[in-house]
Amino acid sequence: MAPTVLHLRAEDKPLEHRSALTPTTTRALISAGYKVNVERSPTSAIRKRIFDDSEFEKAGATLVPEGSWVDIPSDHLVIGLKELDETKDFPLKHSHVTFAHCFKNQGGWEKALGRWSRGGGVLYDLEFLQDDKGRRVAAFEHPDGTPLPGVDEFTDGKGYYVSEDEMLQQIRGDVARGEKIAGRRPRVLIIGALGRCGRGAVDACVKAGCEDILRWDMAETAKGGPFTEIVESDIFINCIYLSEEIAPFVNMDSLKGSNRKLSVVCDVSCDTSNPHNPIPIYNANSTFDKPTIQLSLSNPPLSVISIDHLPSLLPAESSDAFSNDLLPSMLEIQNRSSHPVWQRAEELFRKKVATLPAELQKVEHDEHV
Repeated sequence: MAPTVLHLRAEDKPLEHRSALTPTTTRALISAGYKVNVERSPTSAIRKRIFDDSEFEKAGATLVPEGSWVDIPSDHLVIGLKELDETKDFPLKHSHVTFAHCFKNQGGWEKALGRWSRGGGVLYDLEFLQDDKGRRVAAFEHPDGTPLPGVDEFTDGKGYYVSEDEMLQQIRGDVARGEKIAGRRPRVLIIGALGRCGRGAVDACVKAGCEDILRWDMAETAKGGPFTEIVESDIFINCIYLSEEIAPFVNMDSLKGSNRKLSVVCDVSCDTSNPHNPIPIYNANSTFDKPTIQLSLSNPPLSVISIDHLPSLLPAESSDAFSNDLLPSMLEIQNRSSHPVWQRAEELFRKKVATLPAELQKVEHDEHV
C-alpha cells in the first residue's frame, strides 16, 4: 500500500513564522510510514518559516516549491496553520488540516467554507480537533498577551522574538518604567485564566513582574457583564474560547465612568468578526507593525491589542508545543475515516456545509487543479 502523503504548505499570512509541523514531528511521521513533502520557506522575511528548509530535509522530508499544493494529487493531505489567501476563490479539492475561522459565522465564513464544498475537499479545522472529553487536542498557549510596543523596534527588525527570555526581558523593562511613572505596578485582569492560553498569560505576567493579577474564568463571569472590575484594572487580557453568545465583558458605555483605570485591552481571542464578540469596543485587528488600536478615550488613553496570530511572536517555542500536541492525532490521520478525532472533525465540517447557501454547496470544476 502506498504511503499517505502529507504536504506542508508555506503560510500566506504576513509575519506568520510558525509551522504546523516541525522537523521533529516530521521525522516522527516519516518513521511511522508517512511521506512528507514540505514547501520551501518563502524568501520574504515577513513570511519566512522559523525552521530552515535544511532541517526538514535532514528529518527525511522532500522539499517542494512554495505554493505547489494547488497542483498536487487530490488524495494528498494539505497541512497548514493560518487561513488561506482570502483574495483567491478557486474551489478546493484537497483535504486541509488548518485553522480556517469559518465555523462560528465569522465575517466571510460562507465564502471561505464554500471553497471546500465547491471543490469536493474537506476541512479538518485545527480549532475543532477534539478528544473524547471535548478538549482540543492542540492549541497555541504562548505568548501570553502581555501588551507589547511595536515589535520590529525590539527584535532587530525580525518581527518576532528568538526566545521567551528575550521577550520577557523587554517586557520587564517596560513594567519597571511604568512603575516609575505611576508609582505602582499594573493590576491585570485575565479572563479565561484556567485555559491553555490563560495559564500562559498568568505565567508570563508573573515572570514579567506583575504582582496584582485577577485570575477569572467561568465562575467569575457567570453573573454576566459588563464588569466594573475590568474597568478598574490597568490591563485586561481576554483568553476565552467563545462558543456561544454571552453578555459583553466590557463595552463603550462601561468605559465612560470616572473610575476607569483601564488603559490596555489585549484581546488574545480576537473574535473581532464574530457576531457575539464579548469585547465590542473595536472592529478591526491590529498587526505586529501597528500592534495597538487607539480608542477615542482619554484620562487615561485606551489601547487595544488584537493581533490574531499573536503566538507567532515566539514562533519556535509555540510551533514546537503545538506540533507535539498535534502529533498523536496526525499519526492517526491515515485512519481518519475511523479515528474519533478525525471523524468528529469531518462530521462537523459536513454539518457546517449543510448550512451554506445552495449555490455554494455545488461541486464545480476547478481550472486551477
